[in-house]
Amino acid sequence: MSLIRQIWLLLAVTLLMAFLGSFGVWMASARGYLETQLRLKNADNAQSLALSLSQQRGDMSLMDLAVSAQFDTGFYKQIQLKDPAGTVINSHEADPSAGHGKAPAWFVRMVPIESPVGVAQVTDGWRALGSVEVTSHSGFAYDQLWEGSLKTAMWLAVLGGLAGVLASFGVRGIRRPLDATVGQAQALMERRFITVEEPRVPELARLSQAMNMVVSRLKNLFDEQATQVEQLRQQAHCDALTGLSHRKHFMGQLQASLASEDGPAQGVVYLVRLVDLAGVNRNLGHRQTDALLQRLAQLLLEVTQGIPGAAVGRLNGGDFAVCLSEGGTPLPQPEYLADSLKRMFSEQAINGQAVVGAARWARGMPLAQVLASADSALARAESRGNFAVETADLSVAHAQPAMGEDEWRRRLSAALAAKRIQLVRFPVVDRDGRLVHHECPMRLQLDPGGAYEAAAVWLPMALRCGLMSQIDEQAVVMALEQISQDGIPRGVNLSPASLADSGFVPRLRAHLLASPQAANSLWLEVAESAALTRFELVRELCKQLRPLGVRIGLEHAGERLARIEFLFEAGLDYVKLDASVVQGVAHDTARRAFVSGTVSMLRSLGLHVYAEGVMDAQDIGALWPCGVDGVTGPAVKLA
Repeated sequence: MSLIRQIWLLLAVTLLMAFLGSFGVWMASARGYLETQLRLKNADNAQSLALSLSQQRGDMSLMDLAVSAQFDTGFYKQIQLKDPAGTVINSHEADPSAGHGKAPAWFVRMVPIESPVGVAQVTDGWRALGSVEVTSHSGFAYDQLWEGSLKTAMWLAVLGGLAGVLASFGVRGIRRPLDATVGQAQALMERRFITVEEPRVPELARLSQAMNMVVSRLKNLFDEQATQVEQLRQQAHCDALTGLSHRKHFMGQLQASLASEDGPAQGVVYLVRLVDLAGVNRNLGHRQTDALLQRLAQLLLEVTQGIPGAAVGRLNGGDFAVCLSEGGTPLPQPEYLADSLKRMFSEQAINGQAVVGAARWARGMPLAQVLASADSALARAESRGNFAVETADLSVAHAQPAMGEDEWRRRLSAALAAKRIQLVRFPVVDRDGRLVHHECPMRLQLDPGGAYEAAAVWLPMALRCGLMSQIDEQAVVMALEQISQDGIPRGVNLSPASLADSGFVPRLRAHLLASPQAANSLWLEVAESAALTRFELVRELCKQLRPLGVRIGLEHAGERLARIEFLFEAGLDYVKLDASVVQGVAHDTARRAFVSGTVSMLRSLGLHVYAEGVMDAQDIGALWPCGVDGVTGPAVKLA
């Protein structure tokens, strides 16, 4: 029994005892008072009747008439006239069934009222004529006691109700901080670390203070670890001078974009070269050249600001690279980038040159082919001269024919209505080679009888058409059906756009409640960017679905985990580190240290950590000492 129920039970028992005790005391007191009144009345009436009989000077006829008159005019149970020897001379008795008007028979039996006999001597001067005994009927006393008990019970009930109302306010005042403390303890069990306002109740205040202190210390520990992890990330991924991604990490980001199943299908790579960096260094000096490179890096970040998934890196010396994915945000043209560079040199009053080479890419292209095309374009631009722009003439594989938004909506809606959908499977295994779950990205058959296309093909237009919540819902429903058939755990990724649909999570909850057994084997994951931009939606998703047995995590994580301020409050189950983070850990000590620090930070929050997109078997061997719980990717084979 809960503490609140125990308090309510204690209050109810207390009020009931107070009610019964008060009522019992009143009943005993009232009955005693009525019996006293009857005794006094009987005594007074007996004295009065004896005085009247004494005046008859022993005339029995007159005495009998006087007794009859007294009996008829009063409310008596019995009047007896006795001689000096105690023999009854005259007796008048009332009908035993008469006299109980309002009081029910059970009440009369339960609360008996005694009517003491009043006795008085009848004399004629000094001669004793006998005695008279008067017993009043107790029916009126029962009626008075019954009416009084009803009124008393009613007023006691009213007072008890008022006391209950006041007690409810008191219990509510106790329950509010108690619920907050219980909620905080429940959140700790769910790996959500929240603080609550300390209540005024001293005992609960000490408990809340202790738990808040635990959460505060954990937050400080998380902040310290996040700072250390960010420093490791800077060392492992970033160029020391500009803060951009260094060559190896940028190549990893580009490779991840080319291999992504659920990312945009195509994009563009810009290569920017500061011409004759050695000559610029001789003219400006080392310090001003470094400042120029930093300003150029800042310019590239400003140009790509607001573009989801943009990657900016410094390849070497004066060579920079930008990788952009096509989505709902228009991409800057290379000419705009060249004009921005020209304006920067003019504002800095620096006599320098820069050129831009661009190449388009599509998912599935080899990394070497994309870089060779971009480098060829850069060489042509450099041959043309200052701030020249060249674009590689590269046919984009898998490019879709140009279609309007209405046509895309029609095709996507038709595919969903006909359930031309498919969940492909990629295993996630632990260090013993056992299956943790299958990653199940969705593919759609846009045209009847056509190929099932990966999300990279249709995802941008599905976002634009506002169909992502329906697509993700279908993926979850299909995953639940397949789990019900074979019992194999499956993971489905959810778009941040779906979380923004107010009806999406309730619909998922209804599907999960309809399949409780399958829900225990379902893994749902959202991108790291969702935790940054829509943290409240992610936390609400965890709050609504995790009690149903679903595991919820972040995918494509690692780059910005340390910047998620309230990650320790999210209530997640696991995190999947992005392919660009884990690639090359076998041969890069700094990258391995970053992965190890990130895993340590996440494990301190009770989260499981997995590595995704692993392409090299040597990386798998290097990831286990870092503490990851599982890996997935092209190099992973299910035992």
